[in-house]
Amino acid sequence: MVMSPELDRATVLREEAAAAGHIARICFKTGPPTHTGVELEWTVHDATDPARPVDRERLRAALGAYSPRTIDSTSPARRLRHGGVVTVEPGGQVEISTPPRTGVGALIQATRADIAELSATLSTAGLILGRTGIDPWRAPAPVVQTPRYQAMRCVFDRRGPAGRTMMYSTAGLQVCLDAGEPDRLAERWAAVHAVGPPLLAAFATADRHAGRRTGWASARMAAWLAIDPARTRPVWSPTCPDADPVAAWTAYVLAAPLLCLRDDGPDWTPPPGVTFADWIAGALPRPPTTDDLEYHVSTLFPPVRPRGYLEVRYLDTQPDDGWTLPLAVLAALLAGPETTRDALTVATPVADRWHAAARYGLGDRPLASAAADLFDLALAALPRLALPPGIDEETSRGIRRRRAAAGRGQP
Repeated sequence: MVMSPELDRATVLREEAAAAGHIARICFKTGPPTHTGVELEWTVHDATDPARPVDRERLRAALGAYSPRTIDSTSPARRLRHGGVVTVEPGGQVEISTPPRTGVGALIQATRADIAELSATLSTAGLILGRTGIDPWRAPAPVVQTPRYQAMRCVFDRRGPAGRTMMYSTAGLQVCLDAGEPDRLAERWAAVHAVGPPLLAAFATADRHAGRRTGWASARMAAWLAIDPARTRPVWSPTCPDADPVAAWTAYVLAAPLLCLRDDGPDWTPPPGVTFADWIAGALPRPPTTDDLEYHVSTLFPPVRPRGYLEVRYLDTQPDDGWTLPLAVLAALLAGPETTRDALTVATPVADRWHAAARYGLGDRPLASAAADLFDLALAALPRLALPPGIDEETSRGIRRRRAAAGRGQP
């Protein structure tokens, strides 16, 4: 019998094998790599005084019909003209999630139009989008309070203040790439991880926070690195390069402690240290379901997260149209098996330098050298993206500038 999606989501999990099968089905959907998506997040500021707090009510009024229901339960949550969905994060950061497109050029054009629409909407309320990966002016402060966010804060507070910084002050750029054919999955999975530290270093924008220099090229990534590594460390590592992606991710999911335990009441804080594997084994009064498993997966934040596709999460927000460049670089590096293989070869020696990338950016010589080589590969592979002429020329110039900066060891 074939289960309906509703029944499948409510299936009780009593064995780890059943959970592993469900993880494989929902997290790795293989096939020809044809789609690309992007999620863009920004801090939001008063146009005349960027250090002034922007509260929930001002955001709700500014976004109007685009407001998500987390800040307005009566909102129609209208999509932007080209399909982008607007959400608001715990610190009042605004995010656009795009529909996937079959061409990177079409994705760039549609997303630019949605950003322009969002910017114009905010502008009427005297608000502007931030330009960096962490709030340069304001200290962390909650804007949106939901049971999920309150539970997250309680759990993160057990380990220190980094969780609040991440929740309330950071903004990232996420690139979404197809997982690829089954026989190419392991290499694509390894490559998007391995190129992470050099690309993080090359595109770091988060050196100022709350009115001061932080001493980090990416204080945003510094915050992520200081949160519970059981839910934020990379799943792939150069120390175990041939690990099966599905098996590695399954082990990661089951071993991660619960971040939220959904309930009818307002308090979703879980007992400390209970992992999803513990829950399956009977650690809590009721057994988990496949829906609980999918929700648990949504509370894990590694640099690359499989969501059917590969969600690349390690890039800082870029100023203005700067987001198109790391998008095109990643898409080009994954555009063909040969380029992907070459990128993996170039990046593997620095693939574990996440801390150095966040701290020093391109001031770290091995990362700068790897980034320069990756930009060369991306430039050579750029024709495979078939970008419209104007975007192609703009992207080529941008990659050359970044390559020159990497050669000098400068951002």
